Amino acid sequence: MSISQVSAHAQARMQQRGITPDLLRLLADYGATTHDHQGAELRYFNKSSRQRLLSNEGRRVYRAVESKLDVYAVVALDGCVVTVGHRDRRIPRY
Repeated sequence: MSISQVSAHAQARMQQRGITPDLLRLLADYGATTHDHQGAELRYFNKSSRQRLLSNEGRRVYRAVESKLDVYAVVALDGCVVTVGHRDRRIPRY
């Protein structure tokens, strides 16, 4: 699922939490997805998605964003980003 637009709530959370649009683009391109069982997808970086990012974008880009890869995004079925945040615990996969 691609990210088509960002809601006003998500834009406010991005600004509050220091998540840039470029980081959101990387999350959309390389992030792992899981369903939240409430009608949306959760995008985040796991080990394999970090490895894909490193191999496709290169070491220089990876080093620049490595400390910021603890982000997640909730994406609705229509591709709209509902909210974003920083992970402080594991993503549950039922």
